[in-house]
Amino acid sequence: MTATTYLELSETDGGAHKFYEVRVDDTEVTITFGRIGELGQVRSASFADHAKALKAAEKKIGEKVRKGYAPAVKGVRARRSVSRRQIVSTRSTAHQAPVLWRFASGAPAFGIFVGEDHAWVGNENGDVYTLTHDGRVTGRFGLPDSVKCIVADDFWIYAGCDDGQVYDLGAKVPRVAYEIAEDVDIYWLDIHDGVLGVSDRQGKVTVVDHEDEFQWSVPASGDSAWMVRCSPEGVFHGHSRGVTHYTGRGHRAWHADTVGEVLFGWQERTDVFAGTSRGRVHRFAKADGRETAVYRCDAPVFSCATSPGGEFVFAGDNQSSVYCFAADGTRLWKLATGCGSAFSMQYRDERLYLVTTDGSLACLDAGREAVHAAEQGQLPPRQDIKAGAIQRVEATAEVEVVSHVEPGEGVVVECVQQGGRIRVHVVSDGYDRTWGVQFPKNIRVPGARYLVSEVVTSAGGSFYRTRGEIKRLR
Repeated sequence: MTATTYLELSETDGGAHKFYEVRVDDTEVTITFGRIGELGQVRSASFADHAKALKAAEKKIGEKVRKGYAPAVKGVRARRSVSRRQIVSTRSTAHQAPVLWRFASGAPAFGIFVGEDHAWVGNENGDVYTLTHDGRVTGRFGLPDSVKCIVADDFWIYAGCDDGQVYDLGAKVPRVAYEIAEDVDIYWLDIHDGVLGVSDRQGKVTVVDHEDEFQWSVPASGDSAWMVRCSPEGVFHGHSRGVTHYTGRGHRAWHADTVGEVLFGWQERTDVFAGTSRGRVHRFAKADGRETAVYRCDAPVFSCATSPGGEFVFAGDNQSSVYCFAADGTRLWKLATGCGSAFSMQYRDERLYLVTTDGSLACLDAGREAVHAAEQGQLPPRQDIKAGAIQRVEATAEVEVVSHVEPGEGVVVECVQQGGRIRVHVVSDGYDRTWGVQFPKNIRVPGARYLVSEVVTSAGGSFYRTRGEIKRLR
């Protein structure tokens, strides 16, 4: 008693391009969904008998048909390409920057995060590498599609991927933390206290909470939204017409025009920074959108960053140059990366880390003496690093199963079916069992219990967040 229904929704002008397949096999219903041409995500559920399984499947199919899906033949429509940043890159004529080490990731790289102990880089092959600050490779994760960006939210590290998913990289194995609608062509994302902001190709900004539940969405007056920064003040959204600040409830607080389209964004405690296609980095006060400085480069700005508090402002252009400015807009120096244009960057402890069009993660000595020497043609010895044979740990929904819990070993949580969603609550003593738990989406099974390394109260004090390894209890 097997039946399969295959549906597709494919819109013109870059809209939805996704499939939804429902398979009923006796008492089990398996749903596969995702972007057309990709493997997609898989969900399964069991029912008391075949009739109830059919009824559940018909309900799911009806919901999709009402949203515009229609029967189709699998394989007829091809996968639609996702957006990549257009590279018009030339070699810089400036002096070479003092690069201490350079790691070849293997493909053009967008994602970077530099923490206290490690630097992270993610590339178009779906590889995410971790390296120490002196360039030693310590780990390699494998994601199903190109990595768009890597962001940090307190202890947690997340990677936004072109498969429409956001992966938690805080454990030994990558897990799906957020399931963005598969028709959203992600340009950038950011997370603050579990609240995710997503900007996309069509210029829209969408905000969801820690349970992936929709909070609000606003279409921009422009398109190509390459900037989204989330903070306690709300969301700062950069697109082809400038930068717009929305409050935490999605109300527009202010808008500021920019010279050129916004191609990248950065934020500090009191200011936001927007790099543009016209070679500018604009500095705006978060409180009211007032422009306090402009940093002028010689070509379109692909990326920007600052030292703490915005004392120094850095920018990377599409001609493989990197710049440093004083806070008031005075250009201090311009140097060549020697490894392509910087798609993203981050400053830490007098070092500037870049990820570039040729797939490099480069570490530059941004100290005054090193820069002055580089301007005179005197460079430090550069270490070239390769990944070698380090094992790639793939994202998976598989979970180690254990039969018992040792005292003090971890925290036990349980998945509970509530309406059409699977919620997670803590069952160990000492926790509020009415609070929800942010927990990987693709391993939730109703009625199952899991042992997690740690459960942490969110900064806002309204839900829990898991941290570390996860095992399923038998």
